[in-house]
Amino acid sequence: MTVDVLTHDEETAEAPATTEAPATDVPAAEATVTESASTSDDETAPAAEETPKPKRGRPKGATASTAKKTRTVELILTVTGTADGEWQAELKNGSKWVAKGLEIPAAAVSRAAKELHADLSGPIDEVINQAREAQAAKVAALEAELEKAKQALAELDA
Repeated sequence: MTVDVLTHDEETAEAPATTEAPATDVPAAEATVTESASTSDDETAPAAEETPKPKRGRPKGATASTAKKTRTVELILTVTGTADGEWQAELKNGSKWVAKGLEIPAAAVSRAAKELHADLSGPIDEVINQAREAQAAKVAALEAELEKAKQALAELDA
């Protein structure tokens, strides 16, 4: 389909000569547009030949890419903790275990989490604080039991 836009000069060349004044009062937005439904194969064939199809693959003569290829390494570090405050770490490289069941102190876990990201350190510190409170309660209970045992021993000696 082709679109022909008729200008003032084309209208006067095609139309028979008349004494009418040219239609200059027609706004530019109302320009005359006609569609030509009859398109010949000769008109469209050169247009198709002018735009060649892109070929697949790399273009010939292209040199190797200058971009650096980034090699990624998959390391999986798993840190697990218990309510008693005992922490272990395991490290896996791909499908091979590098380290398994390494005991690590809770303070080291807390420092590492703070170094990695604030979103990690918050929940980990909560777990560590809960374990600290549980251990403090256990120490208080053991100290009370120790005091009773000392009193019982003192009564036996007297």
